[in-house]
Amino acid sequence: MRIRLNGETVEIPVEVNSVDKLLAHYKLENRIAIVEINEDIIQKDDYKTQKLANGDVVEIVQFVGGG
Repeated sequence: MRIRLNGETVEIPVEVNSVDKLLAHYKLENRIAIVEINEDIIQKDDYKTQKLANGDVVEIVQFVGGG
């Protein structure tokens, strides 16, 4: 499946078909992040049920601490 992730077109395995699987695929499941699909912010409670489709535009914003 091909999606646009943070401005870059990427090919992800077909089994990576939900937000939680996408975060796990990129090893981000334990990080604080906001996920947006096609300009809609996805609630964390919906990560398992929110499906991805070919051509989706996904933005993942991570919070980074520091000073």
